[in-house]
Amino acid sequence: MPDKIIEKIVELKEKRNAVILVHNYQPGELQDIADFLGDSLDLSQKARDSKKDVIVFCGVHFMAETASILCPDKTVLLPEITSGCPMANMVTADKLKAMKKDYPGVPVVCYINTTAEVKAESDVCCTSSNAVKIAKSIDSNKIIFVPDKNLGHYVSTQVDKEFILWEGYCPIHINIIEEYVLKAKKEHPKAEVIVHPECPPDVVKIADVVLSTSGMCNYVRESKKTEFIIGTETGIIYRMKKENPGKSFYPATDLAVCPNMKKNSLEKLLWALEDMKYKIEVPKETREKAKKCIDAMFKINSV
Repeated sequence: MPDKIIEKIVELKEKRNAVILVHNYQPGELQDIADFLGDSLDLSQKARDSKKDVIVFCGVHFMAETASILCPDKTVLLPEITSGCPMANMVTADKLKAMKKDYPGVPVVCYINTTAEVKAESDVCCTSSNAVKIAKSIDSNKIIFVPDKNLGHYVSTQVDKEFILWEGYCPIHINIIEEYVLKAKKEHPKAEVIVHPECPPDVVKIADVVLSTSGMCNYVRESKKTEFIIGTETGIIYRMKKENPGKSFYPATDLAVCPNMKKNSLEKLLWALEDMKYKIEVPKETREKAKKCIDAMFKINSV
């Protein structure tokens, strides 16, 4: 059955002139069929540069929304409409406006894990792979950083500026606690610990390396070491094992599974292409404001 579904997906992809973008945390069956596999920055760039008419985004809502902001002339599909991001929902445009009034003139850096409305109220967007670079580039000694307090804290340790942090977090990464990492290190003493900056500060502190998901994939591919403890959503280990058959990968905890990332499937991808749903669109005024925020990120990132 999966082979027949894949055949139909490939056939419809050509018919619709579509490209399939898949995040590193998605189920393995979707990673295998991806035209492009990567993190939020990788995939937003692929969406921006795509020549296809249709973008099918196997990820969560804010990712498809970002693609729609960057490509208003294209049809952007999200196979599962309920695949949201709890962290992105922890900050709203109205609450951010209120914070900006408390800190007049302080620039706002928003993590890409935010809604279009929040991006429209921010000065520049960032991803986990370029957050430090973005923060360093800002001509201000103070920065409002939303919504992830853990990523914001990590960036603050790398940049000599005052950070005003929103009280948001990733429910998956917050559960990667120091106890689990130390237990994994005891079980695999030769393994290098690599964690995502969305992890709590005490976990980041004991890690050997702190990287975004694509940064992790590149690192383990180039490393001469053969064992790694991975502190992020466990879906990425599928890609790591596939790309590095001679190396071993251990999750910091088996609890680091994002249910929203796992809502997509081959069947839902097929249905999306068959029925051309669910279409993700952003209202023009919001889109134009949000695009300035994302474009500012791309400009800084290209330097």
